[in-house]
Amino acid sequence: MTSNVLNISKSASVKIKEILSDKNNLDKIGLRITVKSGGCAGLTYDMSYVSSLNDNDEIVENDGVKIFIDQKALIYLMGTVMDYKTDKFSSSFVFKNPNEIERCGCGESFKI
Repeated sequence: MTSNVLNISKSASVKIKEILSDKNNLDKIGLRITVKSGGCAGLTYDMSYVSSLNDNDEIVENDGVKIFIDQKALIYLMGTVMDYKTDKFSSSFVFKNPNEIERCGCGESFKI
């Protein structure tokens, strides 16, 4: 486990626990984060449910929540904080990545 790859905020941990406790997700053991090509700035974060361990994943655990990080995404995520924000019109997971040099106007993609 590499603790300096990704830090999970308390609000993100609470939301992930809530999502995984849903009756439709009881077979899930956590969330996987990957970084894919896409968006105006070139890269996007992608999250999916994990039902089984991939031997190549890096596992970050915080407050009982497991995040599985694809090996190819590690270089992009070093030092990132995963948070969960709620405002008047929306709620979402937010990544505060110190490696970003640019983010698109809508906030969906980034560049390193």
